[in-house]
Amino acid sequence: MPDSASESGISMTGATVRMADRTILGPLTLTLGEQRVGIVGRNGSGKTTLLRLMAGLIAPSSGEVRVDGIDPSGDRRGVIARLGILFQNPDRQIIFPIVEEELAFGLRQLGAGAAEALAQARSRLAVEGRGHWAGASVETLSQGQRHYLCLLAVLLMKPATILLDEPFAGLDLPTTMQLRRQFEAVAQRLITVTHEPAMLAGYDRVIWLEAGRVRADGAAEAVLADYVACMTAEGNRDAGADLAG
Repeated sequence: MPDSASESGISMTGATVRMADRTILGPLTLTLGEQRVGIVGRNGSGKTTLLRLMAGLIAPSSGEVRVDGIDPSGDRRGVIARLGILFQNPDRQIIFPIVEEELAFGLRQLGAGAAEALAQARSRLAVEGRGHWAGASVETLSQGQRHYLCLLAVLLMKPATILLDEPFAGLDLPTTMQLRRQFEAVAQRLITVTHEPAMLAGYDRVIWLEAGRVRADGAAEAVLADYVACMTAEGNRDAGADLAG
């Protein structure tokens, strides 16, 4: 078990992900200890693969990944107490049909008894002003409310780090604003994958992935300025100029 402050956070050493004969990510050597870390890049750059690697949902083909000193793909029980993840689509994450059952599930994984887990779930809903959600069907919630439910489920487990995969995808502006305020308020480390550079304003650090490798890594303001300039220049090009006539 890790017991040193030096093991806090997420680290990768030569971590690579291959599919068939193709390397789609890495090798990456990174240490993520800041409170707010953003990950940007165009479609297919490896952002979601990196998030899944950090969460232990896939194992590295070579190299190693550690979350607070633990191998996330090798010790699933150990890592769930340290790291939570919010997927882009909450329906990929929600398992149970009733709100309080969904919230209690993670606590049961951590060893809480059924009655204790339900009591904690109901208490958290009451604190959030949503006690009336407890016995409600998940199907009655909007997409934004289901995102919020997933966030509450993760927060109840009290991990040190939360991974966010395109958290505002498909949401309207009011819901996006509400969720943004909730994310800003959490004490946990947030590592956020997004196509929206504006979401990462004020972050401590941003990593720009290109073709599975790190193109830039540093202070958010500088990396985002370079990323936006590059993407704008590409968007302004004549996409058909190099096509044969």
